Amino acid sequence: MMESLAANPVLQDIITLARPALFNIYFAVASIPLGFPLAILLALGRNSTNGLLSGFSRSFIYAFRGSPLFIQFFMFYSMSLALNPTVWKPWGIDWLMLNPLFIGPLVLILNTSAYSAEIFYGALRTVPKGEVEAARAMGMGKWQVFRTAIWPNMLRLGWPAYTNEVVFLFHATALVYFTLPVINEQKDLMNKAGELFEKDYNVFLHYAVAAAYFLVISMLIFWLFNRIYRHLTRHTRTDRGIKLRPNYLR
Repeated sequence: MMESLAANPVLQDIITLARPALFNIYFAVASIPLGFPLAILLALGRNSTNGLLSGFSRSFIYAFRGSPLFIQFFMFYSMSLALNPTVWKPWGIDWLMLNPLFIGPLVLILNTSAYSAEIFYGALRTVPKGEVEAARAMGMGKWQVFRTAIWPNMLRLGWPAYTNEVVFLFHATALVYFTLPVINEQKDLMNKAGELFEKDYNVFLHYAVAAAYFLVISMLIFWLFNRIYRHLTRHTRTDRGIKLRPNYLR
């Protein structure tokens, strides 16, 4: 068994890169549950008639969409170096703010919330006004109008674009350990692939296997979010969904 594994470098790479792939998955899974509600709040804030709330939301979105993610990682790590451990010791742990397992999801949450907020803001602006007016005509309050007319339409309209943003977020996890220090064995796909490359300088093997991991996991994300989209559009045509294959014949 060991001889066959050593004789098959592709299989060996697949097994070796399995654990580093978990770090990329962790960064994405840790970012999405908090980035999504923050994006909704920012989209609603930008659409608000309150000038202060709208201005803050616009500024936040502009700042994180207008600056490279690479620079954001550097900036937050530099801030962590300045604050830790002399100024702030959360739970008495000096290393928390310097750990990529904390800084990585934090920056990704803020970044994806800005991009996702713009997606849902656009969806919010295209919600059919007739449905909103009909809900108001029935005597519904603001919360009921939002819950029954605005929210489901906004989510349904923005979901395909948000699916792309989630995949982009997963791809962006490759930047975490390019900008932040590698602690112990905290190596993601790109770090480990680079380490393997430095041993044998095989240009095609290691990075190709890492890319295959990204591709397979991205397809799983598309499949999962397509299932959610089908649930959101269950009252419409049953053949609708986020298409994974292009139409070659029209």
